[in-house]
Amino acid sequence: MTDAISASPTPASNSTQVNSPARVLIASLVGTTIEFFDFYVYATAAVLVFPHLFFPASDSNAATLQSLVTFSIAFFARPIGAVIFGHFGDRIGRKATLVAALMTMGLSTVLIGMLPGYDAIGIAAPLLLALCRFGQGLGLGGEWGGAVLLATENAPPGKRSWYAMFPQLGAPIGFILSSGFFLILTETMSNEDFLDYGWRIPFIASLALVAVGLYVRLKIAETPEFRKAVEKHERVAVPIEVVFRNHLRSLILGTFIAVATFVLFYLMTVFTLSWGTTPLEKGGLGYTREQFLVVQLVGVVFFGLTIPLSGWLSDLYSRRIILTLTTIAITIFGFFYATLLTSGLTGAFLCSIIGLALMGFTYGPIGAALAAPFPTTVRYTGASMTFNLGGIFGASLAPYIATWLATHYSLDYVGYYLAASAVISLVCIQLSGREEV
Repeated sequence: MTDAISASPTPASNSTQVNSPARVLIASLVGTTIEFFDFYVYATAAVLVFPHLFFPASDSNAATLQSLVTFSIAFFARPIGAVIFGHFGDRIGRKATLVAALMTMGLSTVLIGMLPGYDAIGIAAPLLLALCRFGQGLGLGGEWGGAVLLATENAPPGKRSWYAMFPQLGAPIGFILSSGFFLILTETMSNEDFLDYGWRIPFIASLALVAVGLYVRLKIAETPEFRKAVEKHERVAVPIEVVFRNHLRSLILGTFIAVATFVLFYLMTVFTLSWGTTPLEKGGLGYTREQFLVVQLVGVVFFGLTIPLSGWLSDLYSRRIILTLTTIAITIFGFFYATLLTSGLTGAFLCSIIGLALMGFTYGPIGAALAAPFPTTVRYTGASMTFNLGGIFGASLAPYIATWLATHYSLDYVGYYLAASAVISLVCIQLSGREEV
């Protein structure tokens, strides 16, 4: 190739090391667990805390909407992170780039836990919050693609979907840790203490998790497929240019294949938590924070259980079949979403369990599916861009759109929104070639 790098040095001396399966899977899982813990801590606080501390307004619904806008900032930062970290991941290696992405995310999260509120520094408070949120998105934009490649590029033949689902397990584990943290704090603290300093504890405590993640990742060797690309002088000068020039179709189809996955997850977590804890007189469901965090934690257990099941089934049959059947099921679920959610506490549990179980079935194989169309030389950039562009279209404004629909129309329209997103993903799955999914 004319843009190949022929004179670049081979990555570090660990290039002759062989990663054991356990080391690979732990290293790919621990990083995404930390990243998603940090991310969900923000998502929970955006609903329970930030409207009170950073966005003072006479209308609580307006404050919540403003807080959810800052939540969306990270999704617009993620493609930027995908380009930056993807560039270096395809140029210098997966390992070093994953370490840098983890540090970016971790530092941003800790800083959020130290920010003063609106009462202390005025308009600077929400601006600094938005800046830190941008940093979180930047780090996560580079984290996911690298973690999936760390797993898949070390996978034995016929096991790519199984290996690729391990980074995906970081999502439910991170969510359980973050929600569990908030549940313990809200149970053991008064509301005043929680809003004063208690909410800061999970953000600052993530520093310890980052230290563990860095230790594990510094022990791994570069992936065999990337080492081969270096030895054959196949690396390209500007990976993002090659992605847009040679793989644009895969990028577009992959982006919209991932849309239903993102819409489903952020409706089932951020929006549902917000709507479930909104008082009855304001149109919500009127549950306490403690009640609804338990509802979500039970659902996330099923999310975690169905991820490995979907990975195993995807290798046994095909990712295409599993994604197609699951996306059809998500479409159907959208029409029953409102009915289940408003049928008392039992209905809320069923809604959470079914919705997040479906999330596991689509999230398990999506990592391998989005990475599959791209060659090794641009795979970090291509997979990361696809996943994070899917986040922009599917997740960035999903809680905001759902809140607007529920407020101005009804909760039924939130379900229709989910069903419509699933139809879009289903069409793109069918348009993609068998080798692309």
